[in-house]
Amino acid sequence: AAMETLSIIAYRQPIIKSEIDHIRGVKSDRSIETLMEKNLVIELGRLERIGRPIIYGTSDEFLRLFSLKSIDDLPDLEEMVERIDEEFEVDEE
Repeated sequence: AAMETLSIIAYRQPIIKSEIDHIRGVKSDRSIETLMEKNLVIELGRLERIGRPIIYGTSDEFLRLFSLKSIDDLPDLEEMVERIDEEFEVDEE
């Protein structure tokens, strides 16, 4: 759950918890808390709307851990999905 949440935050940042919950289809409170404890996710501020939800993003520790110079160095998501789809097509034959 934490890795799924981390992936969502990495690719969709800046993002608020309700958006993460919507994408996952379940509450993400514990996963976000765990990622923040490990210093992989940080609060970037608050959204200027009712309730002032926290905006999340990845930290410098996230970049270091995954050997990235910047968030722009993340693999292209669409490319990854295509590669995974191709891999499963081969396995199913």
